[in-house]
This record gives sequence, C-alpha cells and structure tokens, in this order.
Amino acid sequence: MEWAGPERLAAAAKTSREFYAGRAPGRGPRSAAELAAVRAAAPAPASVAPPPVVEVVEADGHRVGVRIQVPRDRPAAGVLLELHGGGFYLGSAAASDVRNRRLVDDLGVAVASVDYRLAPEHPWPAAPEDCEAAAQWLTEVATTRFGTDRIALIGFSAGSTLAMTTLLRLRERARLPIAGAVLQFGTYDLSGTTEAGRLIDNEWFLDAYAADAPDRTDPDLSPVFAAVTDLAALPPVLMVVGADDILLHDNVAMAERLRDAGVRVDLRVYPEAPHGFTAHPTPLAGAAQDEIDAWLTERLQ
Repeated sequence: MEWAGPERLAAAAKTSREFYAGRAPGRGPRSAAELAAVRAAAPAPASVAPPPVVEVVEADGHRVGVRIQVPRDRPAAGVLLELHGGGFYLGSAAASDVRNRRLVDDLGVAVASVDYRLAPEHPWPAAPEDCEAAAQWLTEVATTRFGTDRIALIGFSAGSTLAMTTLLRLRERARLPIAGAVLQFGTYDLSGTTEAGRLIDNEWFLDAYAADAPDRTDPDLSPVFAAVTDLAALPPVLMVVGADDILLHDNVAMAERLRDAGVRVDLRVYPEAPHGFTAHPTPLAGAAQDEIDAWLTERLQ
C-alpha cells in the first residue's frame, strides 16, 4: 500500500476532516423504488461554456452517446475517455461536464464522456458493451478527429470498474493504443467471494447491475478475477483511493493482481478520505486532483 505523500497531505487531511465531521455518510439506493426517487430528485447538471458536442458514435455496428469537449484555442494534447460513476445505476455523462471542462482547460486535452446504459433497466453486459464501443471508436478516429493518437481512460467509482473491463475487452481484441488509465476508487469484486468483496456484498447495486449473470466472478463483471495473461501488457495505471473507503482493500487487491501481471501500477492512498472524495470540496481532493493531472500530463503530452 502506498500512501500519497503523508507528510505533505497532513494539513490537507486535517482541514478535510472538519468537512467530513459535519457530513453524514452517504449510501446508495437499496431498492428500485429508492432508485426512482433519487433519480427524480436529482438536480439538472450544471452547464459549461462552450457546451459539449453531443453525438452518437459507432463501432462494429454498436452505437453509443458521447459528450465531447475540446480546448478553446489550442490543439488537443491528448484525449481522455471519461466514464462517470453512480453505482452503474445513477449518473450521466452530462453530470461530468464541469469536471471534464476543468480537465480540458487545465490540461489542454479533449474529453469524450460516455453515456453508457444504466442498470437495472440495462444490466450487465450493457454498460461494458457501450464503453468498449466508445473506446474502439476513439482509437479509430483520435488522430483525424482530435489531431492526436494519445489516449487515456479516466473513471470515477463504477466508471473505474468499467474502465478496467474496457481495457480487458480491448486487450482481447489486440487493440490497445492506450497511454494509461486513472482509476478512482473502483470496485473490482462484484461477486462477494473475496474478503474485500464481502464488505459490500449486501449492496443492492450489485444485484441491479449483475442481475442474472450466471457467474459474478466473470472478469467482465469482476476484473480482479482476470487471468494474469489477460492483465499482462495493459497500459500504466494510476489507482486513487481513500484510506476510509470501504473499497480500499478491493483496490489494493486489484493493484496487486496488476503488478503480478507486470503492469506499471501507481496506487495512491489518501489519509482519512472516504469513497468519492475527489469530487468533494476539500484540500485533500485538490491535492489528489493535482496528482492526477500531473500523471495524465506525463502520459499525454
């Protein structure tokens, strides 16, 4: 386990602790009725300027929606394929517009965010199919569309799980022109059969997403079970997780599997940080975002 600069982050952790002291721990919907209520109450995503280009892209006959943002006044240094979070049953590409605009402006990259289908209306393998199609499209058009062949994936929570399954799917097709992937607190055992996986095996999102899958240890659902030969030759990975995240040990296990396969893995554990912390208004989140930016810049420019 690698701590993300514990001395440098001590002050940030202290200030962030004050934020979390007044914040009730969150939890996801635990039934279809709760999910419907949460969706209905969700505010409209904040707008950005210029607005994203919204289009439907296609690869191998599979169509999926994406939201594209590009630098205003310079060529793109690279392209990020962004996969939003939300437990596979919440969230949208539009909800990532503000975060993605910051990446575009600060890093000079283009961002394509995937509007993958959500569970339980569209359970596995719908979301991985959509993400694979978007990634395949991007590898085919990046140079002509964005003027660069430097591509990276960035995921948030469930989006990190989907980023890993996307890498594995591209690996199977021998198409992996990807410079790296940033995986923020993903879940990698959805079967509940490992010690880490059992910590969340009562969460309803697992049933909503996996539905009637015959084997939840299928690596397309639970990437931690991927064979070493399938993990081998994946691009460098930055894994970001908080020390107080229930998914910490799941992330450690995934990092160990990747290292065993020879993948370059940078696992960074942030002190006193819960799940989803990089989206919170805290100094700790700012420090993590700075390190993510630096890691991506090194690989895309």
